[in-house]
Amino acid sequence: MTVSPSNEEIFSPGNTAVITGASSGIGRATAIMCASKGMNVWLVDVDEEELKGAVEMVIEEKKKIGGVREQKIVNVVADVSSLSAMEKLSEQVFAAHNACHFLMNNAGIGSGGGALTPMETLMHTMEVNTYGPIHGCLAFVPKMKSSTSQTCALVVNTGSKQGITMPPGNLSYNVSKAALKAYTEGLEHELSTERRDESTKVKIRAALLIPGWTNTSIALKDARAKAQSSGETFDAAKVFFHEGKPASGAWMPQQVVDFMLNELDEGRFYIVCPDNDVDRETDNLRMTWTMQDITMNRPPLSRWHPDYTEDFTEFLEKNKTKK
Repeated sequence: MTVSPSNEEIFSPGNTAVITGASSGIGRATAIMCASKGMNVWLVDVDEEELKGAVEMVIEEKKKIGGVREQKIVNVVADVSSLSAMEKLSEQVFAAHNACHFLMNNAGIGSGGGALTPMETLMHTMEVNTYGPIHGCLAFVPKMKSSTSQTCALVVNTGSKQGITMPPGNLSYNVSKAALKAYTEGLEHELSTERRDESTKVKIRAALLIPGWTNTSIALKDARAKAQSSGETFDAAKVFFHEGKPASGAWMPQQVVDFMLNELDEGRFYIVCPDNDVDRETDNLRMTWTMQDITMNRPPLSRWHPDYTEDFTEFLEKNKTKK
């Protein structure tokens, strides 16, 4: 199968990448990868201090490869929950390059709660995790389509397995990522229809990145924000895992980026990443079980229902490939 647009067309010297949530984790690792390809890289985040450090790392990568003088590495402090902020960003990018070949809507937060979480908390989670990527698409995709300086583009939205299997514990987060999954699926369907039209001048493709357990700073930043809002002293040592305190079962951000590139090269839309604890086959079976709650008339989230614990375990054992 011919993949269009291909990785070679997107991640090419002189092309332009815009990455939100770029101050750490998967976003920063992606920015470093793009810089290593000779691309202009715009790093976007609300964390100004960490963003400066990320830009320094990306510039170092540029020096390693002997990046050309014209290769721009730009940092922008912007809140993705604001459509006007994302529109302003897109205007800056297109004024500088008249193109954006790679848009990664990666910014996200982990805060949330259960079904009766206060509306303010729920909306904040949705505004960043769901509306943030939508704002990015609204601000950039129309400009991509009308650009005379590019023939292709790629949009990657960072989702979550929690938006598919819906584990109890943080319903607000699950809802935000489930909505993003639905939006990105619809976006790609529309873009694929346009790609098949020979009159379409700029071929755009969308993909949904679904990381596994990854050593990012999302939990660290969430804990820090909660401590600051309550006037408490923040202790990073109490956070279970993060990039500076990696868990052995989790992948490092660079592994996610490498996997993403391989899957994009294969033409995948759903980029479901394994990790050191859970393989892809187990992920597939968990997702299948979740969907079968509907078709098998089971209670919602039956995987965690005491009456179905043994059934789920048996389902995994019966369907996993024997090694």
